Amino acid sequence: MRALLQRVTRAEVRVDAKSVGTIDRGLLILLGVAPNDDEYVASGLAAKVSGLRIFADADGLTNLAIGDVGGSALVVSQFTLYADTRRGRRPSFIGAAGPIVGERLYEVFCEVLATTGIPVAQGRFGADMEVELVNEGPFTVWLDSAELGIDPRPTA
Repeated sequence: MRALLQRVTRAEVRVDAKSVGTIDRGLLILLGVAPNDDEYVASGLAAKVSGLRIFADADGLTNLAIGDVGGSALVVSQFTLYADTRRGRRPSFIGAAGPIVGERLYEVFCEVLATTGIPVAQGRFGADMEVELVNEGPFTVWLDSAELGIDPRPTA
């Protein structure tokens, strides 16, 4: 699972020119799911996001997590985070999960993040969306569950 976090002062996602999710201060999270990801990976990545200290304290140091600043999260499904551009000029997306697995784990990620006390707004899975944001900093962080050691549970 991959997540691109953008610290924002506000963000909104629209489908067919209608707002479906909006937040003020917090994180815009673009989330991609791989075929072998599972609920364990989604939960682990959500826990990492909720505890990541990327907000400034009174001294301007990044010592605060999203919950510490009363922030919200806007989570947008983004299978293109698994684009493979090594060959040719057109990206391949075979590294991304299909829609059934992708949507289920996107929902699990959002649910687990919400259980940490963070208000969660969502885009619409599979829709053509317009995402608008004001990046604070700018401050953008890339998370990859495999690089973090959050691997799917082995099957017995």
